[in-house]
Amino acid sequence: MAINIDYFFAPGSPWALLGLDPFFELAGRYGATVTAYPTPIIAENGAIFSKDRPEARRAYWFRDLKRWSTLRGRELILAGRPALADPTPIALTIIAAQIDNSDWAKVARALQSAFWQEAEDVGQQSVRRRLLNEAALDGEALVNREEDADVKQRWEDNRALAARSGIFGSPTYVIDGEPYWGQDSLPFLERHLQGDPLLAD
Repeated sequence: MAINIDYFFAPGSPWALLGLDPFFELAGRYGATVTAYPTPIIAENGAIFSKDRPEARRAYWFRDLKRWSTLRGRELILAGRPALADPTPIALTIIAAQIDNSDWAKVARALQSAFWQEAEDVGQQSVRRRLLNEAALDGEALVNREEDADVKQRWEDNRALAARSGIFGSPTYVIDGEPYWGQDSLPFLERHLQGDPLLAD
């Protein structure tokens, strides 16, 4: 039986980057297809931007990021990066790749890695174009597609679906209608793929 995992992720989330390769490795081992939904975090479902959290929680968030980045072998630059006030352009680039049957995961990996590990200003079109070209992708074509109606509509549709589905954080994996929030939930996702899910019901 075909297995599909719906993958909701905010392109500006460091957790989405930390979980990206382990998630794809896991899906590949079980022959699962991945349907990706780049989306913002959904405030009405309870998501809270890091900048809006109490200082104690923000401090823990940074400590936890450092621990997980070490465990995943991806050292992140958590200070001195250019601000990414709006991650929407990154999402639109990824969606353009999806619609045009380009390698959207490669696009996501290139842009997220550049932002979190190299402090590249991926909010700038010229930077995104260069990074994608360096990754052997058609940066010019993908960046030029960001303002197209079908790309923007997919972004809006993704957000609406996430809101209806109760998604709030990034990344969230959904299989058989069961959500698993956070890259630290990958062991639970694997149990589900093994046919022995730890369900709360």
